[in-house]
Amino acid sequence: MPLSYHASVHAAIEFEFRSSAAYSDPFSQIELDVVFSAPNGRIMRVPAFWAGDHEWRVRFAPPEPGVYTFETVCSDRSNAGLHGHTGTVIAQPYAGQNPLLQHGFPQVAPDKRHFQYADGSPFFWLGDTWWMGLCNRLSWPDDFQMLAADRRVKGFSVIQIVAGLYPDMPWRDPRGANEAGYPWSENFEQINPAYFDMADLRIRWLVKSGFVPCIVGCWGYFLPWMGVNKLKQHWRYLVARWGAYPVFWCLAGEGTMPYYLSEDREGDCLKQKAGWTEVARYLREIDPYHHPITIHPTDNARDQVDDPSVLDFDMLQTGHGGYESIPNTVSSIRSAVERAPTMPAMVGEVCYEGILEGSREEIQRFMFWSTMLIGAAGFTYGANGIWQLNNPGQPFGPSPHGSSWGDIPWQEAVRLPGSTQLGLARRLLERYPWQHFEPHQDWITPASIGEHYLAPYCAGIPGGVRVIYVPRPIAAWSPSHWVTGLGAHSTHTAFLFNPKTGAEISLGTIQTNAEGRWRIPVLPLIQDWVIVIDG
Repeated sequence: MPLSYHASVHAAIEFEFRSSAAYSDPFSQIELDVVFSAPNGRIMRVPAFWAGDHEWRVRFAPPEPGVYTFETVCSDRSNAGLHGHTGTVIAQPYAGQNPLLQHGFPQVAPDKRHFQYADGSPFFWLGDTWWMGLCNRLSWPDDFQMLAADRRVKGFSVIQIVAGLYPDMPWRDPRGANEAGYPWSENFEQINPAYFDMADLRIRWLVKSGFVPCIVGCWGYFLPWMGVNKLKQHWRYLVARWGAYPVFWCLAGEGTMPYYLSEDREGDCLKQKAGWTEVARYLREIDPYHHPITIHPTDNARDQVDDPSVLDFDMLQTGHGGYESIPNTVSSIRSAVERAPTMPAMVGEVCYEGILEGSREEIQRFMFWSTMLIGAAGFTYGANGIWQLNNPGQPFGPSPHGSSWGDIPWQEAVRLPGSTQLGLARRLLERYPWQHFEPHQDWITPASIGEHYLAPYCAGIPGGVRVIYVPRPIAAWSPSHWVTGLGAHSTHTAFLFNPKTGAEISLGTIQTNAEGRWRIPVLPLIQDWVIVIDG
C-alpha cells in the first residue's frame, strides 16, 4: 500500500523502513535511497541512514509546495522491507516563525560574492566556533542550550561544529566522546548510530534556534587514517542525517595539515589534498539539496584541493598572533576576493579571543570590520575556551604536540566582549543593503592600501551609503583624514558608531568643499570608530 505523509516546505520530516533481511554490517553492506519526484519534475535522490538493528530512516525537506511522489531503492533489491516502497508527500507552505524555514536554505548568491536565502533575501554569515560542541564536555541539554541562547541574543547566525572526528587529540581520546561513545568503532569498521542520535539533538536545537550549522566532517588528518572510501561513507551518513536541514558543508578542518606527530608530513599533505578533492566531488553528487561546500584550510580553502571548482566558497585561516596577524589577514582576504573563479570569501578562523593571552576585543573588531569592508561574505569569530570546551577545574589539556592552548573555562569565555561587539557590528551593517557594498579605498585618505594595514577601510554604494572603519584614533595631533568623492559643495548626513558599545553620535549635516572632500573631525574617544555617511 502506498504511504502518505504531510510536510511543510523547508521543514524536515522523517519516516522509517525496516529491513526484512539480516546483515552482519548493514551500514557497509547495503545502501538505501529514497527517490522523490517534485511537482516541477525535479528528481531528488535522498540517502537514507541506518539507525541501528533493522531500522533505516530518511529525512526529507520539500523545497516547494505541492505533491511529491517517492520510491525506495535498496542496493539489495531482494530486501522487501527496504526496496520498492512508494508513496506521496504533500507539502504545504511553511507557516512557522523560523527564518531559516521561512526564507529557505542559505545558498551562494548569483553574484558569487555573498550568501542568500532560497527566496533571494541576503544571509549574513556571522559564525561562532564550537569545534567540539558535539562531545559531552558541553552537556546536553543544559550547557548546549545555554551557549546557544547566548549566541542567538548576540546575533550569531552560523555555528561551526565538527562531526565527532576532532582536532587536537588522538582518535578515541576520551575528550571526544559524547553520551553514546564515539562516532565510529576503533578501527573505523562500523559507524555508531547512537552517537549520531545524541548529535541529532544538538544539531536540531541549533536549527530550531535559528542557526545554520556549518558541519565539518572531520579534521583533515583523518583521511590517511580512514581512507577515501570510508570518508565517503562518513559523508553519505552526514548527508542522510542532516542534509534536510539548513546547513553548510565543510569537508574537513585544516584539510591538508598532517597529524601533529606524522612521520611523513609531505606525503600525508599530498594524500589529503587529492583525497579531499575526490570526497568533495562525491559530496556534490550525493547531496540532493546542493548545500554550499567549502573546506577549512591551513591558509585558504582553494589551495587545500586540486580543483577549486569542487568548492562553493573560500574559507581562510590567517593566524592567531593578534596584531602580528593583521597583515596576513588583510592581504589574504583581498587576494581571495579578487581570485578567479569568483566565490564568496571569508575568514573562518583568526585570532580566537583570548588565545595566547592576547587577541582581545579590539583585534576582534579590527578583523571583522576590515575584512567585511574589503568585500568578505561574512566573518567567523572564535573564543579560546569555547572551541575546545574547557570546564572549571577540567581544562581540555594538551594537544598531541604537548602544549595546551589555554585553560579559560567556556563559561567565562562566553562573556568575552568581542562576541557582543561583533553582533553590534552585524546589526549596523544590516540596516543597509550591505550585500551590494563595494570596497572603495579611493573614498578615504589616508586609506588602507598596500602595507598600510592600520589606515582606514571604506565600502559602500556609489551615490548611497558609505561605511568607514577607522582603526587608529583621530585625535588633535593626528594627521588630517578626508572623505573624498562626495561632490563639490554637497551636503550629507553622517553619524559616528562606537564599535565597542553600539552607541551612535549624530554629526548632523556635513558639508564638502569645492573638491568634494570632507575632513573627519577629531573623534570623541581615543579608540577605533565607524563613520556612516548617507547620500
